[in-house]
Amino acid sequence: MRTTLARRASILGVVIGLAALTACADDEPAAKDDGTGPVSVKASDSGCELSRRDVKSGTSTFSVTNGGSKVTEFYVYADGDRVMGEVENIGPGLKRELIVELPTGKYQAVCKPGMVGDGIRGDLNVTGDAPAQIDTDTALKQATESYQRYVNSQAVALEQKTTEFVTAVKAGDVAKAKELFPVSRTYWERIEPVAESFGDLDPKIDARINDVEPGTEWTGYHRIEQALWVSNSTKGMEKYADLLLTDVKTVVAKAKVVKLTPLQLANGAKELLDEVATGKVTGEEDRYSHTDLWDFEANVEGSQAAIQALRPALQKRDPALVTQLDTNFKTVFAALDKYRDGDGFKPYTATEAEKKALGAVVDGLAEPVSKVAGVLAKK
Repeated sequence: MRTTLARRASILGVVIGLAALTACADDEPAAKDDGTGPVSVKASDSGCELSRRDVKSGTSTFSVTNGGSKVTEFYVYADGDRVMGEVENIGPGLKRELIVELPTGKYQAVCKPGMVGDGIRGDLNVTGDAPAQIDTDTALKQATESYQRYVNSQAVALEQKTTEFVTAVKAGDVAKAKELFPVSRTYWERIEPVAESFGDLDPKIDARINDVEPGTEWTGYHRIEQALWVSNSTKGMEKYADLLLTDVKTVVAKAKVVKLTPLQLANGAKELLDEVATGKVTGEEDRYSHTDLWDFEANVEGSQAAIQALRPALQKRDPALVTQLDTNFKTVFAALDKYRDGDGFKPYTATEAEKKALGAVVDGLAEPVSKVAGVLAKK
């Protein structure tokens, strides 16, 4: 689940090395745009100014600069707030890029200062008849098909293990529910970018108490987690267990049929590492159970699955990058090994020095993963 402004600001140093620093005063004029090249996005605390709102179908690059005082996010939404692409953790003065493939249609470009609410929205029009990447590159087509099989397998396991977890909660079996909590979440965390693309299902399932919008009821895994570890009880959790399973089944049904682009795989791989850096390393994701390292490993495994699906296409374009990715994934898993306990992990109560060390290896992996979308976008 995405972190809130206060938490992200406090750990911005973990991810700051992944973005290019740039000054951007609120009164700085937007750069001229000749209709080619990246779309410049000037984000602020009260605005979301695009250098153009009409782009050609195919691959588009959005260069987002945050000239405001709040950490922000940038999204491209299709109908129903389906996420076509997103870039998070854009701190004040930072610049980041989103590379996304968009077919002809109507979209919305959205900045979210403070990373809350519906954001500052504006229309984005995509015209033209550019073929999809998967229609012109066999390796990329095979990559999306391979990753879809992975998503399907994880979705089936997610529904099965969540059903078991919910059954234990409703039966009042606290010990069994605690045992199943991190296991069921593993499958969720591996495919979280896919789940996040379906609008409000992600916060309903995975929000922490301080992520909940005012006037919205807190539901999902972490609502039940609090009862299990703080109250050592499942009393009153039956309705939340039923709702969790309903929402998970909806995600599973959607995940089995969603069509993903190669660039969505690349961006999703990076998003999962952002999740690790801003939530799992800090120990704030599973703050009651301290099972964060289960989620940590699952996020990295999900990122690796997306990269592995893209591997044949990447090998043709940039074999040196593939070698670097292989090495850095191994480094992250090796760092996790010291915390293992049987089939799982020790409770995550790391010192600040340990958190810094884990953050450094994740940072080291995120850097080459952030290059994948750009490599794929090259003709």
